[in-house]
Amino acid sequence: MRATLRWAHADFRAHRGEALFVVLASAGIIASLLLAGALFSYAANPWQRVFNQSRGAHIWLHTRAGADTAALSRADGVAALSGPYRTTATTVESRGARVGVTLRAAATEPPETGRPIVTDGTWLARPDTTGDGAGAGNGALVLEASVARALWAEPGDTVRVTGPDGAPHALQVSGIAEVAEPRYHPGGGPGIGWVFDDTLDEVAHGDTGQSVGLRLRDPDDTDFTVQRAVTVLGADRVAQVTTWQQARAEAGGDDRLLGQMFAVFGLGALLAAALAAAGAIGARVRGQLRDIAILKAVGFTPGQVTRGFLVQHLAFALLGVTLGTAAIALLGARIPGRIGEATAVWQDLPGHTALMIGIPCGAVLLIAAATGLSAWRAGRVPPVPVARAALPSAAPMTALGRRALGVRVPPALVLGWRAAFPRRGRTLVPVARLALPLVLITVALVAWSTLDQFRSRPAQMGLPAALTVRAAQSAGASDAQLERTLGQVPDVAAVHPGAEMAALVPGQTGTITLRGLGTARDPYPSKVVEGRAVSGPDEAVAGQGLLDLLGVRVGAWVRMTVEGRPQILHVVGRTIEPESAGRVITTTIDALRERDPGLRPGFHALVLREGADPVTVSAALAGAAGGTLEVRETPNPADRLEPARAVIAALIAVLALIGLIELLTLIGTGVRDRGRDLLALKAIGLTPRQIGAMIVTAAGLTALASAVVGTAVGVLSGRWLVDTQGASSGIGAGIAQLPPLPVLLTVIVGAVLGAVVAAVLPATRAARRRPADSLSETL
Repeated sequence: MRATLRWAHADFRAHRGEALFVVLASAGIIASLLLAGALFSYAANPWQRVFNQSRGAHIWLHTRAGADTAALSRADGVAALSGPYRTTATTVESRGARVGVTLRAAATEPPETGRPIVTDGTWLARPDTTGDGAGAGNGALVLEASVARALWAEPGDTVRVTGPDGAPHALQVSGIAEVAEPRYHPGGGPGIGWVFDDTLDEVAHGDTGQSVGLRLRDPDDTDFTVQRAVTVLGADRVAQVTTWQQARAEAGGDDRLLGQMFAVFGLGALLAAALAAAGAIGARVRGQLRDIAILKAVGFTPGQVTRGFLVQHLAFALLGVTLGTAAIALLGARIPGRIGEATAVWQDLPGHTALMIGIPCGAVLLIAAATGLSAWRAGRVPPVPVARAALPSAAPMTALGRRALGVRVPPALVLGWRAAFPRRGRTLVPVARLALPLVLITVALVAWSTLDQFRSRPAQMGLPAALTVRAAQSAGASDAQLERTLGQVPDVAAVHPGAEMAALVPGQTGTITLRGLGTARDPYPSKVVEGRAVSGPDEAVAGQGLLDLLGVRVGAWVRMTVEGRPQILHVVGRTIEPESAGRVITTTIDALRERDPGLRPGFHALVLREGADPVTVSAALAGAAGGTLEVRETPNPADRLEPARAVIAALIAVLALIGLIELLTLIGTGVRDRGRDLLALKAIGLTPRQIGAMIVTAAGLTALASAVVGTAVGVLSGRWLVDTQGASSGIGAGIAQLPPLPVLLTVIVGAVLGAVVAAVLPATRAARRRPADSLSETL
């Protein structure tokens, strides 16, 4: 063992450059994997991220005015209180949209516990009383993000706030904030807004409540603490209780969707990183065949050689892993942009410790496995190696190559092609290794394009109607008159009456949504991806979630119970259904009226003209109907997946770094393996420029083949992955959108240019070598 360690030390001193490259490659790969883990955790845990950043309260108690909450701070297990805050129930209107909002009194500085995280605009600020705008700031309002989205409100907009007495007030939105509390959903509980005390008094006129948040030392004590708090305050004074489990459960669908998608990327990135590390180590072992043969000749056994390489490269791997982990732990938060932000927040997210330990340990095990294989091959090197000059190093020149040289094709191009594709086996391995990061990059681009499709062409993703309108007073204008009024608004292309109701599936084991939308004469333009659209009586289309729930396929007859009466429909098509996890069956409102002749539309879905702005149309609707309509924007799944966009961009950068390491390894290995051929070519008259051009051409052609294969496989894999994810979430397969051809060409061109640039320095060094066939070039 002592001789093995002495040789390992001597080998390190003799090959410091190669050892440094292996250490830096290992460090770069570990850093890339840790950054990927930080990005995945950042995007897949949006609620937990906001909760940690805001020091969120585990329990929120909404009480009547006058409840004594001071005793709660002395309760066992309570670490801190947020509030109490005076509240009042209001209705906020903007651009035709109407949302119920609970206003909270707040100060100029956000609280330490349950602190709203301002994402746009500013927090509440008192006006400058010395200027002309004295008093203007009392009407400032900060809206929670989901409320602002439902109202199309942005900082600087003026909204109409109606208090308990029915009097309207104009407030200006100063900012938008996120909190770790239940989000606003149409038809659910009210949203949250923050105003100054005097503004709350002006709106409420004495009709106020109270809210207080409790941050616990142990979140598992939530249920017990709720019981104690209700007992302390009095059950008659507590109007509502919300817990962190409820808020997290509402965001759980987003976490699951993002988590599953990024888990696939994480496994792929780990595999690509393992191959890159194994390639770097294998290349170094292959470059020391002469030294291994000498060791065998002086008496080293195969086991000693194997142990020597294993110990040496495990030491390199441990050093690289330590450097990469330390760099991310100490400097990761200082990286500019979303990556640095994700790394800073990652430390407080669940699973941080497990990933910080698991990723380096897993990488070390993979590197150890790759090193063990390479070391075992090193141990099998014979002590008297066969001279490489006596063996053919490549396949003979093909007839096509000789003909190309005969017609004066540049020798660098012909020889570069021959160097890039020598034999089938030797060609497939480097192409496959370099193609893997490009496959993952293309899959990420498919996910990006699918998100863009939800924004740019929502009709193709099951969202043809941009707005939903509900009449505030059902006893007002007739349905026909309302439809004519809506149809006369500029940029409204079609108006489809609709009604929704809950229905019980056969056996009454679950609830689905039965929707009547459009008429037999003017059907709703649902996006049908399987079967056909509704065209006759008792026909319907259904989402993937409903078909999976009932275990039926397109063409089946479905029986359900609606308000105690049966409804039988023929499913003639499958649609992309983003709402209610796809558990929706849609027919015409005429079909529902056969069961209930007195059924009136509960809402109207508006299809807008191409390029129309929903915000502008919403404001026009409010003006056309005199404020009697409630206008809502159709929920878009892209809103929930918006954090994934920046993460996908950062993921592409991480994969590009892994690909660059793989590329440098392949170029260095190729130059070293073809050292004798390069000297021979230089001896027969090739100039240094031609030799350099040949090496650059070989690297570019290898990258081109890998890019073509990687993008082709990535397109197919990305479509399958996104469609599979869509089917499992209930939306349905058929939502995958391929990246535009110019984007794919950019990936290919970028890979080739990167290979060419990376090969310039090795090509220059190889071209300057003297034409001498030394012993090190023949063994």
